Amino acid sequence: MKRKSSYRNDLPQAIREFLPAQLFSHWRLMSGILWTPQRIVWMGLLMCWSAENTLTDRFDEVRGVLQSLFSHWRLGVSYTGWYEAQARWLPRLQTTLARRLRQQLQQRAGRYWTRENWNAFAVDGSRFECPRTTANKADLGCAGKVRTAPQLFLTTVWHMGVGLPWDFRIGPGTASERRHLEEMLTDLPARALVVADAGFTGYDLYTRILSAGRSFLLRVGSNVSLLKKLGMTALEDKSTVYLWPDKKGNHPPLVLRLIVIRRKKKTVYLVTNEREEKELSQRSAMLLYEMRWGVEVFFRSCKQTLARRTMRSRTAESAHSELTWSVFGVWLLGLMSIGGMIEQGRDPLRWSVAKARQRVRRAMRQAGKARPWGRQGTLLEEMAEAWQDNYVRRGSKKARNWPRKKKEKPPGAPKIKVATSQQRKSAKRFAAAMAPK
Repeated sequence: MKRKSSYRNDLPQAIREFLPAQLFSHWRLMSGILWTPQRIVWMGLLMCWSAENTLTDRFDEVRGVLQSLFSHWRLGVSYTGWYEAQARWLPRLQTTLARRLRQQLQQRAGRYWTRENWNAFAVDGSRFECPRTTANKADLGCAGKVRTAPQLFLTTVWHMGVGLPWDFRIGPGTASERRHLEEMLTDLPARALVVADAGFTGYDLYTRILSAGRSFLLRVGSNVSLLKKLGMTALEDKSTVYLWPDKKGNHPPLVLRLIVIRRKKKTVYLVTNEREEKELSQRSAMLLYEMRWGVEVFFRSCKQTLARRTMRSRTAESAHSELTWSVFGVWLLGLMSIGGMIEQGRDPLRWSVAKARQRVRRAMRQAGKARPWGRQGTLLEEMAEAWQDNYVRRGSKKARNWPRKKKEKPPGAPKIKVATSQQRKSAKRFAAAMAPK
């Protein structure tokens, strides 16, 4: 008969599987310190998983959980004390945690490390609201519509193979998602393909992606002007286009491939630096671009499933910390689930955040207690069963009334012009200068 386990052992073992104690052992600490790096991280992650509404209630609940799990831990009694400790450690902890979780993602991805023979990453940004305090208004400002609350902007690089974050950046509501992406390019692995919507455009961005040795598949709209028949390459065909804004005339044009995808009444225009069909076929481009929608689901999981649409912090710095721990919480929650799913032969993109949240919250509520007799196996084994139901939708979601949903006009077709004779002459000079000698 299988030995009955307890949540007292299961929850720590599940977290230590990904964040072992050795991860925090290289820092030298003063004796008697209450909030060590390991305790700070456990508190931050479990507060993300907590169902409580306020920060102090989350802290009190998680402190009780940690005391049940680790009776020998001496913990501070106030949220303020923990917050000040994590504020001092967060820059170092964030780098360590991100590196560790990326390593764990790669180790457990298996055959899902690539999709369509590419290590594909979707990139997108989303805004999270903050309380309308004087400090938040002064430091964060307001983005978007008039009378909008102060906001933080989260840009996430999302691994399309396993459906989890790879990296992220946080700024005020007016931050640029393109600048955020540029900061994260160097941490992308080899043969990475950046897949993004029409918000990620521009000669400078494309150039920086190429300079980092990465590839891209990006949507373009009517705000983008392209050239054809520039004669920059001998392999020019009907799909060959060039991005060469007038203000970049003293820089070489970018040689791109235009992929047009027509689905029912919609037409999507994509550009990529991968000009060979054998490297990135039109079918693969279509599938990968459609899979990009998963990063939107990630934002919905943070905002709706884990109820983190609005931060509770009253200052910009504390709101930034709160959102940081929320992202790490979802990231670890996913890793605790997808490893077992992949071992069972299930696609990790079928992961259910809601079911994983339910299981880990039950483990927190039952910390220190034995499992019911009807429930066998470890917490990680339970998390591996957190996958979406295979129901078939019988009606269209379009019939529903979504009062908060943005109704933005989809991007139109890019402006494509035939290059002038002067542009062709200039392009030849660049081609001659760039030719190997």
